[in-house]
Amino acid sequence: MVRLPRPHHVPHALVLLLPLLFCAMAPTAAEDVGEGASTLLGLLEKVQSEALRALGPRDFDPKLYVDLPLAADQAAVAAAMPPGPAPSRGELEAFLARYFGDAGSDLVPADPPDFDAHPRGFLPRVRSREARAWALEVHALWKDLARRVAPAVAVRPDRHTLLPLPGRVVVPGSRFREVYYWDSYWVVRGLLVSKMHDTAKEIVLNLVHLVEKYGFVLNGARSYYTNRSQPPLLSSMVLDIYKATGDLNFVKRAFPSLLKEHKFWMSEVHNVAIMDSHGRVHNLSRYQAMWNKPRPESATTDEELASTLTSTAAKEKLYHQVASTAESGWDFSSRWMRNSTDMTTLVTTFIIPVDLNTYLFKMERDIAIFAELIGETAASERFVEASKARHNAIDSILWNSEMEQWLDYWLPTDENCQGVYEWKSSSQNHNIFASNFVPLWLNAHHTGLVQFANEAKTLRVMRSLQTSGLLHDAGIATSLSNTGQQWDFPNGWAPLQHLIVEGLLNSASEEARKLAEDIATRWVRTNYAAYKATGAMHEKYDVEACGKSGGGGEYKPQTGFGWSNGVILSFLEEFGWPDNKEIDCS
Repeated sequence: MVRLPRPHHVPHALVLLLPLLFCAMAPTAAEDVGEGASTLLGLLEKVQSEALRALGPRDFDPKLYVDLPLAADQAAVAAAMPPGPAPSRGELEAFLARYFGDAGSDLVPADPPDFDAHPRGFLPRVRSREARAWALEVHALWKDLARRVAPAVAVRPDRHTLLPLPGRVVVPGSRFREVYYWDSYWVVRGLLVSKMHDTAKEIVLNLVHLVEKYGFVLNGARSYYTNRSQPPLLSSMVLDIYKATGDLNFVKRAFPSLLKEHKFWMSEVHNVAIMDSHGRVHNLSRYQAMWNKPRPESATTDEELASTLTSTAAKEKLYHQVASTAESGWDFSSRWMRNSTDMTTLVTTFIIPVDLNTYLFKMERDIAIFAELIGETAASERFVEASKARHNAIDSILWNSEMEQWLDYWLPTDENCQGVYEWKSSSQNHNIFASNFVPLWLNAHHTGLVQFANEAKTLRVMRSLQTSGLLHDAGIATSLSNTGQQWDFPNGWAPLQHLIVEGLLNSASEEARKLAEDIATRWVRTNYAAYKATGAMHEKYDVEACGKSGGGGEYKPQTGFGWSNGVILSFLEEFGWPDNKEIDCS
């Protein structure tokens, strides 16, 4: 262990020790997985591998097989595996039918008691008949996506990768049968528009339960997700629910878990110290999974990716980068690659991401607010100082005044561990991604404190966005590079639209607010047109063409879809939709 020099902008209580081990990788799995869960995952990964051999790669989804609940004990299932190097399709199907339940069958439908088909006060500014009818259909999707974990999961955890949760859940949809962390933020935003406050609280308390058990919010509620988290938005969910309900007991219930989650993101696994050009040391955070094996939900895919690497050590490093990229939520994107055409060049753990540190700044401000509300004055002051320190760090390390954007910062990947890295302007990633503009979101959440970006700076960032090449007919593109990865061009994602729009909307500039409404209008129209054409809400959309869903990535496009629904309802609540405004593509 080595003690860092005390950063000029970080309170003494938040200065961390950074074990040198973690500057390269942190491969150990979460401690609470348990031997039974590991054995079950090993069995299901073998089933996954055998299924690929029997069925072939066409439309093969490896996640399906690790989501299957066992219908018999593990030993009996293992003994009944079809013999031979490659089972036939018929042998595999018979084996699966006898020894497994359907994927998702360990979640049961659960009608939310606070659902009302026509909630009072729902979208009062939506005057268009077509827009209101569609909004009510999107609102009704909460019933379709609501689930409860079946009691059998807690009784026989050795037969399920699904984790037991205390309350109802709202799942994203399609192959995403379980709760996901950052998806839940936009689900909660949509539920609040739908006046479903109790369901929103249940979702958050499920995440609080995960923090209490594992020390952080898991990527998702599966045993194979216990090695990583996702973008940290739990405090934002708590704050939005508090604003809607005034429920201080709810804040008190969540508060200890927010402190625990903050400690996780400030730990040696995620913390990086960087000295700026003035000699001041700042602490920022990165994504880093506690894993160096194939992801169980994509084991066959990861093994194929690593097949070109010759050494076990090289494969483990790649698996670690793959899992760490999944923690970012942007899996996968050229943003994390040295070579945008080669996924084996992922270096996510060597990147200080703009958006992650934006979320953590917001978390620190939120905790300060909660601490003041519940009378924890010293804690409130401590977290106000922590948020100021992160604000300074973001502007010192990530801000680029020439581009008028915040840029990811790349650490050296030579694996010569450094206790404190020295800032270099050439280490900022000058490629353009939607994440470069995510700090604008903080304008919407300054709660009476100094705005993260003042009006003049916001205007400069807005102009940079307008000339960036990211704005298209159907929304904001994720990047400028068409790599075939789903978090690249031409895909647009609901969370990124919402974060940037909400930031522009809450600036002091009328021009920025008009741009926010223009982007939201484009996004609403493409969602509406795609819904009318397909009967579904989609996970992502192609921003080049109104009404076209997105593609690319390691799985087929999905529908449902939790965060898309939440953002549409949020936009319609914020901007309304007048009678004389066309909602279809125009």
